[in-house]
Amino acid sequence: MSSWLAAFDSGNSERIASFDRAHYPWSRPDAMIALRAHTGGYALLSIDKSGKLWITFHAKEKTGGAQVSGSLVVESFNPQTISYLLLAPAASDSHRATLDAAERDRVLESAARLLDELYVFPNTGRKLAAALRSAEKRGTYRDISDDQIFAWRLDDDLWAIAHDGHLRVNFTPPGLASAQPGPGPATEAAFRQHLLAANCGFDEVEHLDPNIGYLKLDAFLDPDICAPTAAAAMNFVANSDALIIDLRDNHGGGPMVQFIATYLFAGPTHLNDIYWRSDNAVTAAWTLPYVPGKKFIGKPVFVLTSKQTFSAAEDFCYALKNLKRATLIGETTGGGAHPIAVHTIDDHFSIVVPIGRSISPITHTDWEGTGVAPDIKVPAADALTEALKRARNLLRKH
Repeated sequence: MSSWLAAFDSGNSERIASFDRAHYPWSRPDAMIALRAHTGGYALLSIDKSGKLWITFHAKEKTGGAQVSGSLVVESFNPQTISYLLLAPAASDSHRATLDAAERDRVLESAARLLDELYVFPNTGRKLAAALRSAEKRGTYRDISDDQIFAWRLDDDLWAIAHDGHLRVNFTPPGLASAQPGPGPATEAAFRQHLLAANCGFDEVEHLDPNIGYLKLDAFLDPDICAPTAAAAMNFVANSDALIIDLRDNHGGGPMVQFIATYLFAGPTHLNDIYWRSDNAVTAAWTLPYVPGKKFIGKPVFVLTSKQTFSAAEDFCYALKNLKRATLIGETTGGGAHPIAVHTIDDHFSIVVPIGRSISPITHTDWEGTGVAPDIKVPAADALTEALKRARNLLRKH
């Protein structure tokens, strides 16, 4: 924490980026640099609690004087790396809960049971369950009284065994948990409005010189709600001579992958298969029979990737790459190929369990743990420049 704070307070963008590369690879240095500019850095007020792999603290913004509550956790299998860093207004402390032994044991046993019964690979599920029960007996988490820290530590320890980016333990603070609406029309309407207010993940749609379509998509969201937005975006770029799809900030989603992919193929195309442990069965994902408007057929497509590109976004990349329908430019993606189910443990804890696995009809494997390698490897920050250069060169030749 001291090393992070020293780099952050320096205000030196290269020092901040260098620290993040070495010790906090999931961070976005540009966001940290912007936060430093806004706060002026932090003056440490107190260390509140700590354990071998975690610490909580309070600090004060040097510019505005606002107090923040901080939590920092390092990886159990690589303590030189920060796995989680949370900075929140100190007022949010009122939502903190104290973890007692009964709740800790209940969460551990429930998580172990669900992993044993549902995890996509039965042998790994049993191994994960055994590890949690063994940790419970050893008192591994006995010194943790903060619910969020507990959830993060479980995340790390489960990842160290399964290396599965979809496997997570979630914690919802008491104040937020009690505010969650129950199922029903009001919840569905609020969810719909939330997606529409975010423009269904379509962050930018542009026409670039000379005639290149640019589509920045930050999530593959529910097509039952978002199909009109997606169709409008795809029709906006339909008459371009080349198309760039930017997935560098796309962390996944769902069946919108099929909807968007359908615009890029003339006829029915087999994109992916998914094996489900519960049914011991495979379902096939194909392009759809119909999408509204004009398709983007027979013209070059470039897809931009980063190490943050994950899950459904990787599904899209993997299918288009193996079908030779797009050129991938950027960084190797995050490596998460397993469909999930979320299971509630109690009012505050839930676990995300991978229950299936993707299988390419071409490679007969997936990108779990390895990510999707780009065709042209460049830093994510340079991917758009590289794609534009290649698209313009290609158009000049034709």
